[in-house]
Amino acid sequence: MLRKIVLTAMMVLAVPTVSMAQREEHPRRERAAPGEFRGPRPGGPPGRFAYHGHPFNPVHVAPFVYPRGWGYWRWVIGAVLPPLFLASAYYYSGWAALGLPPPQPGFQWVRFGPDLLLVNVTTGQVVDTVYGTFY
Repeated sequence: MLRKIVLTAMMVLAVPTVSMAQREEHPRRERAAPGEFRGPRPGGPPGRFAYHGHPFNPVHVAPFVYPRGWGYWRWVIGAVLPPLFLASAYYYSGWAALGLPPPQPGFQWVRFGPDLLLVNVTTGQVVDTVYGTFY
């Protein structure tokens, strides 16, 4: 009888621990703030993206062709882009139509998949990012 009570107590105590561990593995997704990129909408273009608090509509352009061995990677400010992407084939000259500021001398807007990166072409360091610019 005592054995059954101990086993029952162990089961009761273990259930909340297991459910808490599952919650930690699958955190609740936060909703995007108004004007931030919200991801694809069924049957239409992706939602808007924001750059320094200003909302923009993404631009439909030709699909991005990743070099062999590469796929999408979300670059962050401070990361260093490999020299492969510091070539004119990846530079994006239509920044003005998007309402983005012109790159300063020694910097370029670089397209990487759906994103634009402002990069120091000497060091390859990413100094600004605009996620979800293209679809």
